[in-house]
Amino acid sequence: MALDALTSDGAIVAIRPVRPADRAALSRLYHEASPESLRLRFFAAPSAASLDAEVDRLCAPESDSHVAMVASEGETPVGVASCGSPDHTGRRAEFAVFVADAHRGRGIGTLLLEHLAARARRHGIEELIGEVLPGNAAMLRVARDLSPDGWSRFDAGIVDVGVAMRDDTIGPAVDARDRAAERASLRAVLSPTSVAVVGAGHRPGGVGHETLRAIREYGFTGRLHAVNRSGATVAGVPACRSVLDLPGPIDLLVVAVPADQVADVLADGAHVGVRGAIVLSAGFSEDGDEGRRRQHDLLRLARRHGIRLIGPNCLGVVNTDASVSLDACFAPHEPATGGLAIAAQSGAVGIALLEQDLGVSTFVSLGNKADVSGNDLIAYWYDDPATRAVALYLESFGNPRKFARTVRALGRRKPVLALKSGRSDAGRRAGASHTAAAAAPAATVDTLFAQAGVVRPDCLGDLIDAARMLTDQPLPAGHRLGVVSNAGGLNVLAADTAEGAGLTVPPLTTSGNPLDLGAGASPSAFAAATAAVAGSGETDMLLVIVIGTRANDSAATAAAVGRVADDHPNLPLAAVLIGGDVRTTRLGGRGAPVYESPERAVRAFGHAAAYAEWRRQPLGRRPVLTGIDAGRARSAVRRALAEGGGWQTYERTVEILGAYGIAVLPAMTAISGVAALTAANRLGYPVVLKSADPSLVHKTDTGGVRLGLTGPDQVRRAYDAVSAAGRPGSGVLVQRQITAPVELVAGVAHDPLFGSVVLLGLGGVHTDLLGDRALRLVPMTDLDAGRMWRGLRAAPLLTGYRGSAPVNTIALEDLLLRLGRLAEDFPEVAELDLNPVLAGPDDVVAVDAKLRLAPAGAEPDPILRSLRPAELSREETPS
Repeated sequence: MALDALTSDGAIVAIRPVRPADRAALSRLYHEASPESLRLRFFAAPSAASLDAEVDRLCAPESDSHVAMVASEGETPVGVASCGSPDHTGRRAEFAVFVADAHRGRGIGTLLLEHLAARARRHGIEELIGEVLPGNAAMLRVARDLSPDGWSRFDAGIVDVGVAMRDDTIGPAVDARDRAAERASLRAVLSPTSVAVVGAGHRPGGVGHETLRAIREYGFTGRLHAVNRSGATVAGVPACRSVLDLPGPIDLLVVAVPADQVADVLADGAHVGVRGAIVLSAGFSEDGDEGRRRQHDLLRLARRHGIRLIGPNCLGVVNTDASVSLDACFAPHEPATGGLAIAAQSGAVGIALLEQDLGVSTFVSLGNKADVSGNDLIAYWYDDPATRAVALYLESFGNPRKFARTVRALGRRKPVLALKSGRSDAGRRAGASHTAAAAAPAATVDTLFAQAGVVRPDCLGDLIDAARMLTDQPLPAGHRLGVVSNAGGLNVLAADTAEGAGLTVPPLTTSGNPLDLGAGASPSAFAAATAAVAGSGETDMLLVIVIGTRANDSAATAAAVGRVADDHPNLPLAAVLIGGDVRTTRLGGRGAPVYESPERAVRAFGHAAAYAEWRRQPLGRRPVLTGIDAGRARSAVRRALAEGGGWQTYERTVEILGAYGIAVLPAMTAISGVAALTAANRLGYPVVLKSADPSLVHKTDTGGVRLGLTGPDQVRRAYDAVSAAGRPGSGVLVQRQITAPVELVAGVAHDPLFGSVVLLGLGGVHTDLLGDRALRLVPMTDLDAGRMWRGLRAAPLLTGYRGSAPVNTIALEDLLLRLGRLAEDFPEVAELDLNPVLAGPDDVVAVDAKLRLAPAGAEPDPILRSLRPAELSREETPS
């Protein structure tokens, strides 16, 4: 299947493996190339026969020793890349890239190499090597850009280059290229110089008419046209009968015609140079099978012509930048200008956000998000100087792993708030193991957001409140909240809410906290108290609550507090104004936010403090793990899948885990009572007998485990009971019984969208009842591993609770990192359950291990640069 991707100038190319049917087109690509391009590729002027031989090589079937990818714009190949002839290790292969003369300098060679590297990894190739002429600066730059940690050396007039292909090596550079391409691609949609509204009729109240009027009245700085059947002027805007009649090139079409006419409009738009389209029309994927087919065909049409598409079934787009002033949206009111960027899948939620006077930089209603999604916009907003914070309303994910990477990078410089619908358990998939059940989609989304530093409010109101706090206010330096008010009861509510929001309300050196000034407090008293607390250095944020009464001047008090806020620009400050005649959402020149209640203000402070703490923390690094033999594990996994996959025997599970340095308590398999007794005598008492049936996941619940067996008679009786719990002939596992201060559970669960999740929790038979767990998505850093066990409620048990010996947390972190690396390397690990894991002062060892393997599907690559696949049906995280 072809993947669409963006070139550095924002155009769209399709990249896919070379097929034999490409022979004629690739032959033209080479035979039409300039002599200089051919010399740089082949080091000499190639003959026609040698070019034909090269094309034959490219069109050969893909294998472990040959991979070739072609990039096409429309139907025309514009570049090709290949690798082959691996060395004796099978992990290094020689690569070559060729791009048509007219398309050089557009980043196509780099794109091809990225996709080639991803494809080659499936064949076990870890490094691409090549030979480049010293004068081929473009190719040397491509290799350097792809892998900053690559190598090069000059030898005998040739530059040898090596391109490492680890995600952690190439990821940051790929992300930077992706952001630049997205900004170039979305410029026609978000910063157009010319717009045409198609379907803008004369009747007020129609979607097209009202959208056209909104664009004109908001003061769009570019050229504006209308298209309708009559061709007559609409709302003072000149009109044409057809898109084909529009004067000059058009950047953006805003389409408001019936669904069955949209494709024709877009096809006409391609002929007049349209680069972006906002489809307001409904009747697509939200409207059954016919609508899904219509949306699929529309997206394929847009991709063929290099048109970026917002919607369909959307509310529109807003850009408040004075150099653009675009309100291509049929929301009822004009948006206020500010620093918050908003992307919403729901038009109703979008309207609710726009109504709140939040101050918007850009707003995008994603609708069905056939093309442009939250991932594209996150990349665009990364370098957008007008955007200081981002708010997302998401009903589904397309590529959650890419979302995690892009939003984590954005979150290090700008707050990202997200409201994800579908938090109930109704859509949770069933999982047989403890790990799979714990890593259900809702919990996985929570994990994704937490690792990426996303602020996740519980409801729309909390999202609005947090956005007010995070868009224009400084970040708090800690979690200490100061409260000044003239209402003791509201002080109590603020203090009570603070604890649940992760904040403290510490006593101050010179006054109480909260500080009650009394109902009749004057503006000067409020100003003096607020200034004293703000300047004390004993609080990280300050809430001022003003209750208007007949005995005070609430308007003057609000103004005085606003002046104090301006005098302390580095301290987050918010106000609650109740009673009186003050009606404002901001105080002072800096716009300190005003809330309707203390609880809402304190929860917003809590979100800001949690985000600031995440931003202060280092991200960590992917450590080097010794003693890993991925080749041995790969062989075992391939054998298992060839036999049908599913739950694996204990022996094979131990083999795969051992290849990654994961310690599991040895066990002996016995298929008779005599063999079980022999094994027990050899291991030494006391022993444990467990069913060896790999399909018996919850052994304790089904009588498949007997503990504390101290002699031969107990072993004989236990064998009969345990073997009966499993399938006939499965036998039993015999292990020496060991103990440790703490029992944990650890494991892996794989989701085709989110990727693999590593779990740690309190173990034993009560693990599901207690629910004390921590989850992390791979790839994991060293700091992720430490944060996992520290995040457990039972963490004190690991550090020496009430005089007990602390467990070896270094060994525990090593176990978690090795589980993460195994899961990262092998998405075929569908479920892995280590329960219990015995953690003691000296070591951490898994006593039981259950592993289920399944073929890895065509999953979205978090590194690979590509647009949303134009598939007829697409599985996404349910809303």
